Amino acid sequence: MKRILVWDLPVRLGHWLMVGGFALAWATGDSEKWRLVHVFAGSTVMAVAAYRLLWGIVGSRTARFAEFVRGPGQAFAYLKSLLLARPPHYAGHNPAAGLAIVLLLGLALASGASGWLTYQEIGGEWLEEVHEFLTGLMLAVVGVHVLGVVVGSLAHRENLVWAMVTGRKLGRPEEAIAGQRFVAALMLLAWTAAAAWWLAR
Repeated sequence: MKRILVWDLPVRLGHWLMVGGFALAWATGDSEKWRLVHVFAGSTVMAVAAYRLLWGIVGSRTARFAEFVRGPGQAFAYLKSLLLARPPHYAGHNPAAGLAIVLLLGLALASGASGWLTYQEIGGEWLEEVHEFLTGLMLAVVGVHVLGVVVGSLAHRENLVWAMVTGRKLGRPEEAIAGQRFVAALMLLAWTAAAAWWLAR
């Protein structure tokens, strides 16, 4: 195996926009002074998640859900193989990571929607509590995902965080994607900025 291009630019940009947006939204969640920043950050996460759903259908091969989303059985089988120190290598997302991605996207949309409705003073206190619960659940999934990245990096002797920066991982040449998809990345940035601005008005 050699280092090949696995993650296109929209996947990587989307990943780090969600990381930054979620961290900022979490940090400003209890501050009335930073409420607008909180809403803008949460709207960014929601907009990126919506784009990622589309990109999971029409994007590069390794970005498509059909390529990496598997059932819970395969996800747990992969986790078991990690514990046994015999994990199979995947050029793209492994089944456990695929499950985490689906959960994170769903929670990002649900948490963002409940937060936006609360911001619009729709739904009352119960919806605010739903928003806080979903955000806490998302934080828990993020924590499990980060732990999985650390364990996976050690098990495969490969820096998976850096791979999400460069887009390159170990793999067979035929597993590489064709290109970075720069136009789609620009569309992601434009969509995210417009959607976040509109939602945070």
